[in-house]
Amino acid sequence: MRKLFIAAAVASAVLTPLSAQSANDSANFAMRLEPPGLDPRTGAAAAISTITLYNVFEGLTRIDASGNVQPNLAESWTVSDDGKTYTFKLVEGAKFHDGSDFDSSDVKYTFEANAAEDSKIKRKERFTNMESITTPDANTVVITLKEPRPDLLAQLGESTAVVVDPGSVSGNATTPIGTGPYKFDSWIKGDSVKLSAADTYRDAANVPIKKVSFRFIGDGTARLASLLAGDVDFAAIPNELLSSNALNDNFVIIDGNTNGETILSTNNATEALSKLKVRQAIAHAIKREDIIEGAMFGYGTPIGSHFAPHHPDYIDLTNTYPYNPEKSKQLLAEAGYPDGLALSLKLPPVDDYARKGGQIVASQLEKAGFKITIENVDWPKWLDEVYKKKNYDLSIVSHVEPMDIGIYARDGYYFNYKNEKFNEIISQADSAQSPAQRTELLQQAQIILAEEAVNGFLFQLPRVVVVRKGLNGVWKDLHLFSTDVARMSWDN
Repeated sequence: MRKLFIAAAVASAVLTPLSAQSANDSANFAMRLEPPGLDPRTGAAAAISTITLYNVFEGLTRIDASGNVQPNLAESWTVSDDGKTYTFKLVEGAKFHDGSDFDSSDVKYTFEANAAEDSKIKRKERFTNMESITTPDANTVVITLKEPRPDLLAQLGESTAVVVDPGSVSGNATTPIGTGPYKFDSWIKGDSVKLSAADTYRDAANVPIKKVSFRFIGDGTARLASLLAGDVDFAAIPNELLSSNALNDNFVIIDGNTNGETILSTNNATEALSKLKVRQAIAHAIKREDIIEGAMFGYGTPIGSHFAPHHPDYIDLTNTYPYNPEKSKQLLAEAGYPDGLALSLKLPPVDDYARKGGQIVASQLEKAGFKITIENVDWPKWLDEVYKKKNYDLSIVSHVEPMDIGIYARDGYYFNYKNEKFNEIISQADSAQSPAQRTELLQQAQIILAEEAVNGFLFQLPRVVVVRKGLNGVWKDLHLFSTDVARMSWDN
């Protein structure tokens, strides 16, 4: 029945005239998930920064299509010899969308608020590491760190470091006001977020696309139909639909990488899962190739620890616990579960890697002696029960932040993993001045996570999207979750 439905939907779209497709000054993007809010500093959902980062909000730096650090609200900077003091020269003439001026006081306010005791920021430790923030004049910010952070310039281009106006910060979750090339127009819940070019933007004359729409279309077949009908110009569609004959010369399929480590999240604090042998039994039960083929139609790269394969410091640890369900049963018995172990698996609303992948993972675990109960939950419930309250055994999710191996050192993080040696290694890696020393430390950290089977490490999430031909500037690799529309353009 599903194949018939897909065929009917595609046929209907093909018969729809393409008169609705975007004009040269507008672009429409289809998104699978609607964000819970629009403030990229505080929300954990990638959908937030996908819409607002570099469009509505900006940081001192930005990451470009090649993954390199570029100037943004800071036009230049210098770094002291000890790596602790950063002096930023800010751009002149930048304004927030409500017309208020941007200056060094906004940077100081934002970063100090991020570090405050009551801050809900996602990467708070980056800001608590700032010993002082001084503003010699309106266009200069001097940040002195407690400990060196060689990655600071890249981190200041991420969603947690966007600069906000103290006068409008309270409304940013629903009516965001930033300094970016696009201002917020509307949010129709369940339908779309619309942006338009901001006349307050300092380089407004060089923004080719003037109107932007992010449409929320949960069903993959419906996203394909919207592409074919000309209603959207960009969409991720289910991998099984990528071979559709309807995707002819009018479209381009982009196949790249993301920073999303897809894992079988494990609550290391429960009685059973706190036992290494139980976690090793899970690791031996997982056959990554079958998950990638069955859930992702062959798209994805196996991982054996929480690290992106395209990163230069990556090491292949996928063979730490080779697929061996009989070994899993043996380990379960040694851990005190000779008759098997019942576990729950809470799956968020992502059809491919979570829901389809979850069915495959559950089947693999059951062959190895586990008894798995699947519970499908929506994102608000997942965030509340799994991420916040840690009321779960297992889950499947992609962790999409760049270079986020440090989350395993966070106190109270939802994995409930504690390892002082690991924490010390991460701390040393964060402040390492030598690239060789940093590489060695990051590889030690990867090995610890693999050997302790902290989570079930599955695969790196691919970046596969369909783009209407003629839309230029779409990132091939998703270095962080952003849709950098101001640097896109249509063929004339």
